[in-house]
Amino acid sequence: MPFRESRAAVVALITIACFTDIVALAVAVPVLPDLGRRIGASPAMIGLLFGSFGATMLVVSMPMGAVSDRVGRRAPMLMGLSALAVSTLLFAYAARLPSLFGARLVQGAADATTWVVGFALVADLYAPEERGRVTGIILGGKSVAYMVGPSIGGWLYEIGGIRMPFVFVTGMAALTTAGFAWLRLPEHRATREPVPVGALLRDRQVLTCAVVVLLMAATMTMFEPVFVLFLQDTLHVGPARVGTVFAAAALANTVFHPLVGRMADAWGARRLVGIGMIAWSLALPFVPLASSFWSAVLLCVLQAATFALVGAPSLTFMAEATTQAGLGSFGTAYGLYNALWAVGLLAGPPIGGYVYERAGFARLALGWSAVVIVVTLALRVFRSASTAGPTPASPTAARS
Repeated sequence: MPFRESRAAVVALITIACFTDIVALAVAVPVLPDLGRRIGASPAMIGLLFGSFGATMLVVSMPMGAVSDRVGRRAPMLMGLSALAVSTLLFAYAARLPSLFGARLVQGAADATTWVVGFALVADLYAPEERGRVTGIILGGKSVAYMVGPSIGGWLYEIGGIRMPFVFVTGMAALTTAGFAWLRLPEHRATREPVPVGALLRDRQVLTCAVVVLLMAATMTMFEPVFVLFLQDTLHVGPARVGTVFAAAALANTVFHPLVGRMADAWGARRLVGIGMIAWSLALPFVPLASSFWSAVLLCVLQAATFALVGAPSLTFMAEATTQAGLGSFGTAYGLYNALWAVGLLAGPPIGGYVYERAGFARLALGWSAVVIVVTLALRVFRSASTAGPTPASPTAARS
């Protein structure tokens, strides 16, 4: 089989696409605040600028997933990557605040399309016992992007000015788009009418996975900003060393995600998700006990390890639940997954900030840990799929 038709080529390009998407987000972190100030944006407006990304991610995820089920994965993926290139170029030449908001909104739509269609394509091409390994590889590439993206942005900013980071990432996105245009993808289309989200959520396993995704997204986005505040206000760690703490966690995840992906294939994604949620919740209250820079690094790596036990398995779990429900619409399912992630992205930071101000970091960590443990146990994720309860009668899932 020619390489352009192989599954390995597809996985490589999905990994590169997700890497490029995260780099596009990460380079904006050190650049967008300065760019916003140059055109007269207030701190509150800059905060809205960052948050607007989640709004289009929420709106676009499910429709694009459903579209990819009906027309195939190729065209939506090319649209998403092209939108990523356009949005990044808009950042480079934005001269007014509306232009920046337009670029950020398009970027959110591009992110939604790329991730939803990419993981639906993985579910099309790989059997259930292989998906964890492949998902772990892709998430490992994402972790590398989180680690190097802000450095790339800052470094290119210093060398070539405010436009250089965005022009560079535009080139990356254009090359990735060309790579997908070169691929020969199998023509996958769902054989059923479009599956409404309500039909997905009526299945107990899909609903369980949906709750897990919402908890996971809210927890991660809730604690990242308040952890930074804790490092700066309590441990007096400067910005450069704060970046080092998160870089250590991202580096660890490049190893953790592929390993956990294989564990999900061997043990079952549903069961591993439950183990990961409990482990993550038990580790969380220890983070406020950090008393130095190095203890913060170690505890952040511990959190990354326990989060990895949920990340890759949750993606695999969604495909498994969709298949066992007989719905055969991986695009719609991953659209739901991404939309729930966007809800967590929008809700987590304000909830975390509110509780942090009134109760402190330690109480926030302990209280939220208890919430996640109770919900996880109520979901009964440790039960096997066959005993998880009846699912609605439906035809056999279609797989390409």
